[in-house]
Amino acid sequence: MLQALSRIGRRRVLQACAAVAVVLGLLLWWLLPLGEPVPTGTLTFSTGVRSGVYQRYGERLKGDLARDLPKVSIRLRTSEGSQQNIARVATGKADFTIATTDALATYLHGGKPGAGRLRGCVRLYDDYIQLVVPRDSEIRKVSDLRGKRVGVGQRGSGVRLVADRLMTAAGLDPTDDVKPVPAGIDTMPKQLEDDRLDAFFWSGGLPTSAVQELSDRFAIRLVPLEASLVKELQAAGGSARYYRSAMMPADAYRNAQQGQAVPTVAVANVLVTTDRSDPALTEAFTRTVIDSRDRIGREVHAAQLVDLRTAIYTDPLPLHEGASRYYRSVKP
Repeated sequence: MLQALSRIGRRRVLQACAAVAVVLGLLLWWLLPLGEPVPTGTLTFSTGVRSGVYQRYGERLKGDLARDLPKVSIRLRTSEGSQQNIARVATGKADFTIATTDALATYLHGGKPGAGRLRGCVRLYDDYIQLVVPRDSEIRKVSDLRGKRVGVGQRGSGVRLVADRLMTAAGLDPTDDVKPVPAGIDTMPKQLEDDRLDAFFWSGGLPTSAVQELSDRFAIRLVPLEASLVKELQAAGGSARYYRSAMMPADAYRNAQQGQAVPTVAVANVLVTTDRSDPALTEAFTRTVIDSRDRIGREVHAAQLVDLRTAIYTDPLPLHEGASRYYRSVKP
């Protein structure tokens, strides 16, 4: 009898221990994080000039990143544009940025510091090259810029790169045949309005608010960049292969275009990081960019053009491991 009671007691103790183990296991499952650690720390996103599309896009993306990455502090840092953005990320002075593919290819082919570490996350939207003049200007084509005061973008910008190339393709020396003014989209519209510039180049998504606002208060016109000029541009080879002919829709700048589509040059933008970036962080960043497209696009129209079907094509950069994981996770 005593032995039987002893066996029953031991069994009950074992059952109780097993129940406690199950409860503890459930608590641990509930309380402890599983899988990869949640990204933490500080992230620097290099954008662009204050009134440009890169900066406006970055400001709105920051809010969505803060929601999706609550333990990551996001800092925006303005810049002169694509060329400076790439140099910052490549050398560890920023973690993510946006840059045009022609500027990326130029940096890579130049063998500049950290070039081999650059990685792509998302092909974003296209920039359209815009050559803006007063409506009554005599400038009708790029070669008419000879002897004129021309805003060409800041030295570290993507617009400076393409402006110099376009003028060269049109038979102009971008230093000697024009009076180049190294200014950004934050100051060029006002300089044109005040007759301190005869024309300015801009490379950005459509519409760019600074150009839109200028067209609302001052009569401007967009100079056509014809397909023949694009062919001449592409003939230079190298990173110039990333340019393509495009049309600015007639309603991009209604007051400036007066119902006319304008031929121009387009070049793609890419979200850029390096192989130093944590895969979990990069995967989450990529997801936020895609998921926020429609919301941000209501304020920054170019964001609407981010397309999941083409986002994976980040040439000339290889795709980052974390971004690749995101695309695999959403593949049908």
